[in-house]
Amino acid sequence: MAEITASMVKELRERTDAPMMDCKKVLVEAEGDMAKAEELLRARLGNKLSKAAARVAAEGTVGVYVSADGKQGAIVEVNCETDFVAKNDDFLALTRNLAEVVATRNPADVAALSALKIGDEVIEDARAQLIGKIGENITIRRFANFSAKGKLASYIHGGKIGVIVDLVGGDEALAKDIAMHIAASKPVALSRDDVPAELIEKERSIATQKAAESGKPEFAAKMIEGSVQKFLKDVALLDQVFVKDPAGKQTIEQLLKANNASIAAFTMYVVGEGIEKKVTDFAAEVAAAAKI
Repeated sequence: MAEITASMVKELRERTDAPMMDCKKVLVEAEGDMAKAEELLRARLGNKLSKAAARVAAEGTVGVYVSADGKQGAIVEVNCETDFVAKNDDFLALTRNLAEVVATRNPADVAALSALKIGDEVIEDARAQLIGKIGENITIRRFANFSAKGKLASYIHGGKIGVIVDLVGGDEALAKDIAMHIAASKPVALSRDDVPAELIEKERSIATQKAAESGKPEFAAKMIEGSVQKFLKDVALLDQVFVKDPAGKQTIEQLLKANNASIAAFTMYVVGEGIEKKVTDFAAEVAAAAKI
């Protein structure tokens, strides 16, 4: 049997980025044949990828890239299965690299992004390799590209909430403050006119039900309209009260006017938003395992 040296394991790991123990196992199976070992390993990573793809990836992180001149930028959400992996250095590096590729190459969608390269490696291959190395499903969920009318600013909170905003006028401090405000207050649109009609109708339906239960039909119309207007004030960025205003009165619109500035656009991503997460009953799992 051929001797499997540490240098051989190291070489195979560098070629595939697979775990050290996996590299050693396939080298033993291949009796030291590096090409055969790499073929075995890549086949197994592919199998691991297919198994992982069936699992829900609702954790992850948001990555943001802004060019030095503040004119080009992008935000991207990449998902994994556990918060532990969301903090993995390789996973975070992939997310950062993807944001830069989106900003500089402007792909049309996730499929187009996956076909591009980071360095000499196709992004889809890099994703597959990372799945094989980590053992969790990893998905590129969404991204937004910006070509600024003003200058871009970004803010990421705990890796879970990411914001990029295009501010026309004002200074860097104001742009950063607004990005942080968006992360804290989570507006769904810039102005009331931009709030999706389906969200307004949903709020109106809820308000109608509450009005019907109030026992005051003569005030129903006023109650419904009041609820809808409050909802719009809460979710439209320009109507929101600036979180750093000491008096708790100044709206974002007033803040912008005071600084002769305006917001051309913004995007906020919250990791896993809208993804149905699997709820694990650990007690049931232990009980089931005990019966085996």
